[in-house]
Amino acid sequence: MKGIYKRGTIYWIRYAGLDGKMIRETSHSTKFKEAERLLTDRKQTISEGKMPEIRRIGNHLFDELADQYLKWAERQRGFKQKRLVVAQLRERFHRYPLRKFDTRLIEQYQTERLQSGNKPGTANRHVTILKHMFNKAVDWDMVEEEILKRVRKAKLLEENSGRLRYLSGDECRGLLESCDSHLRPIVICALNTGMRKGEILGLTWDDVDLVHGFILLSMTKNGERREIPINATLREVLEGLSRGTKERPRRIDVPYVFYDARTGNKYGNVQKSFNSALKRAKIRDFRFHDLRHCFASHLVMLGIDLTTVKELLGHKTLTMTLRYAHLAPSHKVKAVDILDQHINQLTPTAQKLHNLETI
Repeated sequence: MKGIYKRGTIYWIRYAGLDGKMIRETSHSTKFKEAERLLTDRKQTISEGKMPEIRRIGNHLFDELADQYLKWAERQRGFKQKRLVVAQLRERFHRYPLRKFDTRLIEQYQTERLQSGNKPGTANRHVTILKHMFNKAVDWDMVEEEILKRVRKAKLLEENSGRLRYLSGDECRGLLESCDSHLRPIVICALNTGMRKGEILGLTWDDVDLVHGFILLSMTKNGERREIPINATLREVLEGLSRGTKERPRRIDVPYVFYDARTGNKYGNVQKSFNSALKRAKIRDFRFHDLRHCFASHLVMLGIDLTTVKELLGHKTLTMTLRYAHLAPSHKVKAVDILDQHINQLTPTAQKLHNLETI
């Protein structure tokens, strides 16, 4: 029906007021019929020469939105990351009125993030969450939709998504030899599965099936389940952790595969020990996430097809996986050779053509 549209799960209505100006109003309902009824009532009121009594939106501050958003985000995936970003947004905008937000203000914030040393990807994550906060603010009647449109106009910065840093076989061995005892199994898991750091540190024994030989991840970045085979090297490590040792017996009360033996808590981060291992191994310009690139790069160089690598990495589309395609030059050569053989069966060879010319 004309004049009814959807934002998220909520239906909104749009109609002309007495002065001819367009009015947008939320129905506060996920049901089309209720929005339709509200639109009919509003049009009836206006046809009688009256202005509908619309609930007015107050002049809310960013702090109020941040509080409301964090309460909502507690039930969502990635809450810890959202909370960190909201805290930094709060430092900047604090008591700033929501109605004063516009494209220019957000672009200024992006520049400030870059000047403080953040990379474009980090600035983009901040802006993405800020835009989502304003989406929710409109749903919660904290700001007008017109403000949301101004916020949405801010474009994300161009990122260098082409970074592809991976280790040679010797560097992998050097890194493992340089790892502390608690870190080594974690790095082995990363190199042999391509799992993200958060997936590894959050791994529980319920996710591990040593009998059938696979790890089942149910809460992944893209929201889809992913099954990862366990190879012989990783199996040996996991079986050792499952059994425990005299020096470090396994705690049955701890669900996590990798955890701090002193506290029983899962590792919040291993960046400090990972950086120390890199320093001892004399490896530069390398991040923990690059272990995922190692996994994929070496698979492709060994001739594994990109579709299989895509499934193992958990990419939604092949586009992300294609960054590894250049590592398989032998396949390109083989493809051209096959084409050459096929064409030669259909057309005369250069030598045959030469022989024909000399007859």
